[in-house]
Amino acid sequence: MTERSAARVVDSPPPAAAPPRRARRARLPRLLRERAFRRYWSATTVSLFGDEVSTLALPLLAVLGTAAGPAEMGYLTAAGLAPNLLFPLLVGAWVDRYPHKRRIMVLTDVGRALLMATVPVAYLFGVLALTQLYVVAFAIGTLAVLFEVSRSTLFVSLVDRRDYVEANTLLNGSRAMSTVAGPGLAGVLVQVLSAPVALVTDALSYLVSACFLGRIRPTEPAPARGAGLGIGEGLRVLVRSPMMRALLLGSTTLNLFNFMFIALFVLYATRELGIAPGVLGAVLGAGAVGGLIGAALTGRLARRFGVGPTVVASYLLFPAPLLLVPLADGPMPLVLGMLFVAEFLAAAGVMVLDIAVGSVQTALTPRRLLARVSGVWRTVNYGIRPIGALLGGALGQALGVRPALWIATAGALAGLLWVVFSPVRALRELPEPAADD
Repeated sequence: MTERSAARVVDSPPPAAAPPRRARRARLPRLLRERAFRRYWSATTVSLFGDEVSTLALPLLAVLGTAAGPAEMGYLTAAGLAPNLLFPLLVGAWVDRYPHKRRIMVLTDVGRALLMATVPVAYLFGVLALTQLYVVAFAIGTLAVLFEVSRSTLFVSLVDRRDYVEANTLLNGSRAMSTVAGPGLAGVLVQVLSAPVALVTDALSYLVSACFLGRIRPTEPAPARGAGLGIGEGLRVLVRSPMMRALLLGSTTLNLFNFMFIALFVLYATRELGIAPGVLGAVLGAGAVGGLIGAALTGRLARRFGVGPTVVASYLLFPAPLLLVPLADGPMPLVLGMLFVAEFLAAAGVMVLDIAVGSVQTALTPRRLLARVSGVWRTVNYGIRPIGALLGGALGQALGVRPALWIATAGALAGLLWVVFSPVRALRELPEPAADD
């Protein structure tokens, strides 16, 4: 990276003097001093904060602007999640055959900005309807699948294999920071500007992301060749690799039960524990700081104990603290303290899991199959989430909310069994990819 000179003429410079700009850059993590990765990281960070705004503003707009009820809110959530089940396999096969993955990401960012901008415009003219929100949520979800599947290929074009853990630490650190600060920012924007205008912020974040990505010039892997879509090749990598198979099954098991938990948590906290929504939001926002700590510690844990033991431990560190949630009882300060500890430790654990598992998954995947493997992974790992949410609601209705939460939190620990008895636990360093033939 080229740095501009900041030389000055002084009478007698002290030996240790250094220009302020150079000193500031010296404190940056090594990867952020590389221009291409810094732009990639900046695009991700801006987009994550924008997403936090729409996560709050879009449902509020559905409730306040279209009088949506519980069923309609469920449909809106499902519309955004459905593309993860429908499209990743086909998208992965197509992306691997397209030579310009970065271009796909730029176009999807622009597309999502335009789609999001239609919502406040329709509201301004008094024509906003639930149908439009369903279509926008589904279309943005579809473009998000296209973006994320392409992102894995751009990632390996910018980051050396030995730096996967550090790079994922920086990216997930941004995600943790957006989780901590994003809801507060979103609340202020919605309160001050209103939900429709706040959505313009998310649209602008996509355009900023597109600008950063448009200024990267990576050397991308050559497009895949061969007859057919080649989906089976991506599937075979996951099925034939004992490590990949264990990681996918462990993550899918964890997500099934975790989304059972998510479907019931707010209802349980507000109705059964009697926590006011504002207090609950403050406790969870403070607890989310654990994600920042988890992101900061993952690299050190991997170097100290090895990548494999860190992966295995993460399948315990994430779900185990959530057992405190159905256990919560007693005076309100004690209940709030238990929820804070659960959120803090689980947020730290999920960061360790995402960074470590994502690094191993990327390292194991042949470059020419990155998009296809990502597509298969996303179909299974994300496709299970709405199923978990539906199952959680059914169990809560049949057994009661607290018993269903016990099943969800205890069941999530079963994900550990897939990895603890797999070759993953013996890894000291990132593994070599499967044979690329």
